[in-house]
Parts: sequence; structure tokens; C-alpha cells
Amino acid sequence: MYPNLYYAFKDLFGVNLPGLRFINSFGFFVALAFLGAAWILTLELKRKSREGHLQYEETTITVGEPASIAELITNFILGFLLGYKIIGAFVLGPEDPQEFIFSSQGSVGSGILLGLLFAGLKWREKQKQRLPKPEKRVIRIWPHDRVGDFVVFAALFGFAGAKIFHNLENWNEFVADPIGALLSFSGLTFYGGLICAAIAIIWYARKHKIGIRHLCDSAAPALMLSYGIGRIGCQVAGDGDWGIVNNRPNPYSWLPDWVWSYTYPHNVINAGVPIPGCEGNYCNELPLPVYPTAFYETIACLVLFALLWSIRKKIPVPGRLFGLYLALNGIERFFIEKIRVNTKYNIFGFQPTQAEIISSLLVITGIIIWFWAKKYQQTHPSKLRN
Repeated sequence: MYPNLYYAFKDLFGVNLPGLRFINSFGFFVALAFLGAAWILTLELKRKSREGHLQYEETTITVGEPASIAELITNFILGFLLGYKIIGAFVLGPEDPQEFIFSSQGSVGSGILLGLLFAGLKWREKQKQRLPKPEKRVIRIWPHDRVGDFVVFAALFGFAGAKIFHNLENWNEFVADPIGALLSFSGLTFYGGLICAAIAIIWYARKHKIGIRHLCDSAAPALMLSYGIGRIGCQVAGDGDWGIVNNRPNPYSWLPDWVWSYTYPHNVINAGVPIPGCEGNYCNELPLPVYPTAFYETIACLVLFALLWSIRKKIPVPGRLFGLYLALNGIERFFIEKIRVNTKYNIFGFQPTQAEIISSLLVITGIIIWFWAKKYQQTHPSKLRN
């Protein structure tokens, strides 16, 4: 396991770069997941726009003005914070990146230099665009031009929702250490992030008159891809998102043993028992091997992404592709829960996990949307583009 990129580079390339301790392995793959989702979403929104299903929004901007004091100060502060913490982490090489982030430690010199650089770049950008007399212009903003905003909303509200749902699922741990639970980089519930991010993005889309059904259809393959990539981070870091004990011998000679069962040595949450001879952080492994469910989900979701991507143009009714995504995602997660470690609830004699409850609701919702979308299209033929 590689809790952060420092351990990965040291093991794979023999390079000792203390600053890489700052780059959490899970966070690295989450970033890749967002980039992959943004790329796929952009492609689909452009296609929908070319086909006339999505329209532009006109807005008035002022061009040719010099950089304002507020813009320069804002860029300096942003650059200072990044230099103080990010570059400072590489310069100082802290042993515990998480503690470093939430401490007052950092590199003042790096912060000032990067702050001045950011402010200077903003001033230069504005000077290049400066006109003798600033003027107002009307520009067209297409839905795919707002993908950056979608990503920011998904990241902020997704992370918040994932933390909230995780702490609700593990209430005793939250009560024991609420500050640590909220600030910890581990402990995220995908469905919590999906629900909260969806609410925020739908609000944003309605504000800018973007067709919700076409937006959801465009997002369906992107969401499946990002989930699959994100699960790579769970597997690589060993963040506790693993399965139940699997002591049975590997029945497939061609299958690597770690794919069948794994002890997650050097996992990021230090779960299990000490590894003999290991010193420092991340020196634990599970006493018994378990199913590597995060790896299974990566494979399943990448296959489902390929399926959604291949049939996206063959489903003409808006909303149906998203309904199919919800159903497939729910089915995948429901069955993986059967071999996954999770908190169980006691409801009328049944003991489902939070993910089983939500995944079941997603399957039901997906089926309802599939049939509702067709009926809605038949009764509202004039709203094909909405």
C-alpha cells in the first residue's frame, strides 16, 4: 500500500522525495477522477449542444479594464496560501502531512514569492486585454463552458456530503472524536457525496437554464468513470474500504493472490497488527486477508462506463440514460456490499448497511426514471430539448 506518493516513488523508483508525503494517494486518484469526469462531461455537453438539445446563455461583461486592487489582493492571497502550504510541504518535508495542513507551519518565503507571482500574472493578463476605453460586450456561454463550475460544486458539496454521511454511518466514532472525524482525509461515503453534489449542481443548472435531463444524461458516463478511478485510490491507499475476511485459498492459478484476498500492509489508517521490522508511520497490516472490494468496484465500474458510453447515442429519450446509470450503479454497489465491511442498521429485523439502503433506492429510482422519461416525452413532445 502507498498512503502517499512519497512511499510509491521510494518503492517503485528508489527516489526519496520527502515533499511527496503531502500528496495523499487517495486524493491523487480522486483528482484524476474529477479530471476524467470533466473531460467526459465536456465531450457530451458539446455533443448535446451540436444536436440542439442544449442552448447558450447570453451575459454582459466589461472588457478592457485594468486589474483592480481587489483582484490583485485576491490573487496574492491565493498564491501566498498555496506557496505557504503546498510548496512549504515540499520544502519542509513534514512527517505527518495531515497535521501539517491544519497547523500554522509553512514557508513564509515561498508564500510571498508565489503570492507576488499570482498577482503579477493577473496584472499582466489584464494589461494585455486593456483598451483605451473599457466597453461592454455580450457573450454566449454554453453549458460545456461551465464544466469548471460543475467540477468545483461537485468537489465542495461532494466532499461535504461524503463526510456527513460517513459520520452518520459511524456515529460512535464521530462522537468520540468529532474534530478528528471531520478533518480526517479518510472516511468518505460515495453516496453521500453523490446526493449532496447532485442537489448543488441541479440548483446551479436551473439557475443558468440548462436542461436537467440532458445534463444528467451527459453526466451519467462521467460519474461511472470517476467512481471507478476513485476506487483505485481506495485500493492503493488502503483506506479501510475493503471486504470481509477471505481465508479461502486462491482457486485460480492465473489470478494474483492479492486480487483474491489481501492484508493491506502499510494501509493509510494503520488498521491491523504491526508489521515485523517496520518502523515509522503506516506499519500495520490486517491480521487476516480480506476481499479487495475496492479493486472489484474499479473493474465493474470501468466495464459499466464502457457500456454507458457505447449506448449513449442509442437512447434518444432524455433522462433514460441517467436512469440506467442509477440502476446499474445501485445494482453494482448492492452486491458488492455482500462481501464488504460496513456498519449495519437494525430495521424491523433486517440488518442492511447504509449503502444497501441507498443503492436499493437508486435502483428503484432509476427504473422509475426510465419509464417516466418515456411517458413524459409522449405527453410533452414540445419539450424534447429540455
